[in-house]
Amino acid sequence: MSGRPKSRSVAPLKGVLPFLRPYRGRIAAGLAALVCSSTATLVLPFFARGLLDHGFSAREAGEVGRYFLAFIAAAAVLGLSSATRFYFVTWLGERVIADIRRAVFDNVLGLTPAFFEVTRTGEVLSRLTADTTLVQTVIGSSASVALRNMVTLSGGLVLMFFTSLKLTLLILGAVLAIMVPLILFGRWVRALSRTSQDRIADSSARASETLNAVQTVQAFTHEREEMIVFGATVEKSFDAAIIRTRARAVMTAVVIFSFFTALASVLYVGAQDVIAQRMTGGLLLQFILLGGLVAGGVGSLSEVWGDLQRAAGASERLMELLHQKPAIAPPLHPRSPAVPARGAIAFEHVTFHYPSRPDSAALKDFSLVVSPGEAVALVGPSGAGKSTVFQLLLRFFAASQGRVLFDGVDIADLDPTLLRRHIAVVSQDPVIFSGTIGSNIAYGRDDAGIEAVRRAADAAAATEFIEKLPDGFDTLVGERGVTLSGGQRQRIAIARAILRNAPLLLLDEATSALDAENELLVQQGLANLMVGRTTLVIAHRLATIQKLARIVVMDQGRVVGQGSHGELVGQGGLYARLAQLQFTTGSLEQGPLEKTPA
Repeated sequence: MSGRPKSRSVAPLKGVLPFLRPYRGRIAAGLAALVCSSTATLVLPFFARGLLDHGFSAREAGEVGRYFLAFIAAAAVLGLSSATRFYFVTWLGERVIADIRRAVFDNVLGLTPAFFEVTRTGEVLSRLTADTTLVQTVIGSSASVALRNMVTLSGGLVLMFFTSLKLTLLILGAVLAIMVPLILFGRWVRALSRTSQDRIADSSARASETLNAVQTVQAFTHEREEMIVFGATVEKSFDAAIIRTRARAVMTAVVIFSFFTALASVLYVGAQDVIAQRMTGGLLLQFILLGGLVAGGVGSLSEVWGDLQRAAGASERLMELLHQKPAIAPPLHPRSPAVPARGAIAFEHVTFHYPSRPDSAALKDFSLVVSPGEAVALVGPSGAGKSTVFQLLLRFFAASQGRVLFDGVDIADLDPTLLRRHIAVVSQDPVIFSGTIGSNIAYGRDDAGIEAVRRAADAAAATEFIEKLPDGFDTLVGERGVTLSGGQRQRIAIARAILRNAPLLLLDEATSALDAENELLVQQGLANLMVGRTTLVIAHRLATIQKLARIVVMDQGRVVGQGSHGELVGQGGLYARLAQLQFTTGSLEQGPLEKTPA
């Protein structure tokens, strides 16, 4: 994603326009208020001129009150319209950014694991927070300020032409001269802003990675090293931000100093005209005030331009995420799986390479057929391709060659979401979300009531420990279930899979990290879960699957043997060596995993 060419304009902000269109009415109201406030600002110098030219003459003393009242009325209009503009543009900024955050998050959530192989989660979070804040600043503040100053600047210039053509031409020449460094500095700030945001994303990604593994960091007493590394990324972010800030400061100083120097020179010429009685003092005051408004508009625009440059970089990064396409997209005309789904699966001469490892095949000409209701174990050394089988079944990746079938239908012809609704997964390290135990069990079935949740917990042998907790099923478990033991998390994951009631069950080392007592409880829950379902089991501990009727032995992405435990031991080969190693060393002492009779 970072390899895309970096734009040097504010064109990436066009990506925000679709999010503005639904709120045309509020935009119109804000613009109307902006025009009113700018108009009120521009008429104030005329009243000031009247006060100076007529308010200090005894002959025209009666006119003073009228000018004062007009001045106060214009100030009232200015205050009310400014408040109205502030409300509408702030509301618009908050609303649009909320919509953008939701749209980006929704799109990222639909991306396949291939995207996250090359993109750190912390970088995504940085874009959802820091980058959206920059865009919000533009929509909810800077854009309004820019429009207001553009109206004031253009209106002020027009009125200055009518006030004094000679002085205005001098001012205009100065403005044109100032625009050249403004554009040049703007491009520089644009590049620096993108670099600054990249460094912020780096620090966010590093912090996210470290905090997600904080127990490992502390267990290996690696806190100081992590502090040093994170500190270095923060310093790089700070250095990039300071360089960008210096550039903006220089740009602002050059523009403001140049303009006010030019304005002072022009005023000197005006003073000579007053002395020569070619114009009145009030007319010169009017010109000065209009010139001040124009100068303020130019100065504000120089600052806003910097904000626009930064927001353009942020918008570009957000649009990259928003328009990122998943590697696995639903087919244009998806087929429907069998009703009711039976859970039959078949791999037909499948070859697959992970995107990050294109030269090494994870599966090579892999074929496997599993009948509905059958339980099959996949065993083999690490890297044999067992987990890849699950990844392809879940349609997280697509096979490079061959087909994967679900109930006789090529899963490439199915909507991935619909396919996954027929699959339940219990992993070695199940994910538990912050929230209640009940909400975690019901994660795959939003329509499940408390009674259904209880029945699933009973079948998973989880009710016993849940009811001992202070709030039972309403107990909060904290982020990633940190308040629960490994066995408790595993039983909640099994209850979640039972409640899902899917015809295909994938068990990925569901008991390998548990102690003997917890493993017996989890085995009981798994046996209940497997009844009536097609089951694929990844197992390193052979004692847990030796009673299954079929065990498939994998090595280097291929099937190198299959049969029962006794048959495979008798055949010799890889499985016999694994069995001899495990059983003779006594590394497995737990009972076998087998289906409980229906």
